[in-house]
Amino acid sequence: MITKKNIVFFILLLSSLTSFSQDKFTISGTIMDANSNETLIGVNIVIPQLKTGVTTNEYGFYSLTIPKGEYTVQISYLGYQTIEENINVNQNTKHNYNLASNETVLKEVIITDNKTKTDIRKPEMSVNKLSISAIKKMPVVLGEVDVLKSLLLLPGVTNAGEGASGFNVRGGGADQNLILLDEATIFNSSHVFGFFSVFNPDAIKDLKLYKGGIPARYGGRASSVLDIYQKDGSSKGFHVNGGIGLISSRILVEGPLVKDKGSFLIGGRSSYAHLFLKLSEEQKNNSAYFYDLNTKLSYKLNPNNNLYLSGYFGRDVFSLNKSFTNIYGNTTVNLRWNHLYSEKLFSNLSLIYSDYYYGLDLDFVGFKWDSGIKNYNIKYDFKNYISDKFKLNYGVNGIYYEFNPGTIKPSDANSGINFDQLDKKYAFEPALYINADHEISDKISISYGLRYSLFYRLGQSTVNIYENDNPVTFNPDLQIYQKATPIGTKFYEKNKVMKSFNNLEPRFSFAYQINDEQSVKASYNRMVQYLQLISNTSSPTPLDVWTPSDAFIKPQIADQVALGYFKNFKDGMYSLEVETYYKKVKNRLDYIDGANLIANKAIEQVILNGQLRSYGLELMLRKNEGKFNGWISYTLSKSEQQTPGRTPVETGINNGAWYNSVYDKLHNIAITSSYKLNEKWSFGANFALQTGQPVTYPNGQYEYLGIIVPSYGLRNENRLPAYHHLDIAATLTPRKNMDRNWKGEWVFSIYNLYNRKNAASINFRQNTDTGNNEAVKTSIFGIVPAISYNFKF
Repeated sequence: MITKKNIVFFILLLSSLTSFSQDKFTISGTIMDANSNETLIGVNIVIPQLKTGVTTNEYGFYSLTIPKGEYTVQISYLGYQTIEENINVNQNTKHNYNLASNETVLKEVIITDNKTKTDIRKPEMSVNKLSISAIKKMPVVLGEVDVLKSLLLLPGVTNAGEGASGFNVRGGGADQNLILLDEATIFNSSHVFGFFSVFNPDAIKDLKLYKGGIPARYGGRASSVLDIYQKDGSSKGFHVNGGIGLISSRILVEGPLVKDKGSFLIGGRSSYAHLFLKLSEEQKNNSAYFYDLNTKLSYKLNPNNNLYLSGYFGRDVFSLNKSFTNIYGNTTVNLRWNHLYSEKLFSNLSLIYSDYYYGLDLDFVGFKWDSGIKNYNIKYDFKNYISDKFKLNYGVNGIYYEFNPGTIKPSDANSGINFDQLDKKYAFEPALYINADHEISDKISISYGLRYSLFYRLGQSTVNIYENDNPVTFNPDLQIYQKATPIGTKFYEKNKVMKSFNNLEPRFSFAYQINDEQSVKASYNRMVQYLQLISNTSSPTPLDVWTPSDAFIKPQIADQVALGYFKNFKDGMYSLEVETYYKKVKNRLDYIDGANLIANKAIEQVILNGQLRSYGLELMLRKNEGKFNGWISYTLSKSEQQTPGRTPVETGINNGAWYNSVYDKLHNIAITSSYKLNEKWSFGANFALQTGQPVTYPNGQYEYLGIIVPSYGLRNENRLPAYHHLDIAATLTPRKNMDRNWKGEWVFSIYNLYNRKNAASINFRQNTDTGNNEAVKTSIFGIVPAISYNFKF
């Protein structure tokens, strides 16, 4: 009850806060690249005298409230000269800074060393950041710089095998990773079935991988978040850079629309290895290539308002003898408006469109199959810099989905084959969140938040009705699961709610600073994933189908806890990060034996809801400075899946016991290093070693009607051979680069130096001579030398 006494107390509290705030003022502004006016993400702004600081947000903005007085401000960022400047704080002021790269020197400020040591003060953990400059130094297959391949060198990150698309984080599936490019969702992150990623490295400004401790502003996936931002483009001058390789080339052009106010960026890549196939009589009708396009427009309306329009378009084309053609790819568009309400309140409004298309033209059977997923997303995010010790992030968003599980039509309109459209599916996913970053004391910092997500499965659809609402039955005599026969159907009109869900998703992170060089951290997060990838393969392929949660397919709910120890030593020259984690995921899909997933109108008849658990220990030792630097990472982990019986008479999948998931890799070792010999030559090397992927081999055979038939044991109780390879690279930068606008470099690389024949798969077949089953190993890469030329002007 509100009384006069309460009102008086509230007024006194406000007046005390006001008088306190009068002794404090806010410095705010934007930090940019001195050469291009490109805003910089994650720049550290520190006041040493107060032992406080802040980092720039995704648009280069910072805000810091400090007491009145004279201070030294330090601004540091990886790859740029660290600067110091004396400031007199006696009113709210804007301080914009332009940082020079390590190639140049700012004469008007003091230059100090730029050290990339681990931030032990922030409660942020289970997060990896990689600079594009570091990624470009890594040797990769076929000489193509690859953002996703670089992630595989981090602890807790693996792949599904040689040439496989996607990546796995802490024992989760590739479909459990939320991949964002300028806030737009990317549903398939690979070109040419995993050989290349969809991200043009020349167009990328910043990337961050969250493996745990995920902030409340992210949602929709159960395992991780990969957040990537494109460059804005230079508003100071016209620049071109690119590269020419053996099988692909790229080019990027950027420049001012209006000098110092607006800029454009456009970049493209394309492979052309398929052109060489046409020289061979045997391969001239086969083809495999990709192309993509990155675009961005940026415009500064005034000091408080900025507009951005960014987009991506990519396609892969795979064809065999003109009888089988597969085309797939992503399309995204994002219109964003940054508005600064005050020196303490920053906002971003985004309108986002994302489309993933995949289609097949099966000429040998006379039909085409098109499918895909589209989403329309509106989000409004706020960052409130309340004080130097307390900051709030909050916002809302809503995503409308359209799923096309399959449109089947004849290749020839006159063929007589009927057109068939599987029921399209629709869904709406709104959410709101709030997250606080709170520095409790000089030693304790916490981050805590809550996300409230909802999901509505919408018509227009015809839904099967089953006895006891059970689309999968168990035959106790044969000890197998079987499809249930529908007893009826029900039709839902378009956008009518068929099923709804709502979940609270708490997030919490904690950091305790033991001293200036070491700290311990802990985190917990719950993530809910309402979209399911229908696939029983180990990595995403163009044949995978996304589907929304409904009455039969429940949302995945992931809970993860992590504990870590972080230390910098030898004055920041070395950093050590040690983390342990435990993650459990409810409602992870499993499939009955013999499940047919493609163009299945009743997918609920072949799936069961199981659970996934993973746990492990991650170590990373990094050398941050000097001519020779890099890191060693090691992960010891376990990932298991279980689908127990639903009743006492059911055995469940794999007899209801836990079994190795296809993402289980007990040991994962990665070593990456770079050495700068001089201004002309630099070298890099990577070594990767992973435990072999779990598979199911035959454990016996029997004869039926004169045919030898293999029999199989428990799921994933066998493994492929261990996966490992060593890659090296050398970069030649001509000395004349320093004296001219055109700058070029030659990159020589060898992938798989000692020609390891890693098994992409092992299949079993019947030997025509002996009649016995035999194992056949399939390897994709042997030793692969490559050369590429990179340029900019």
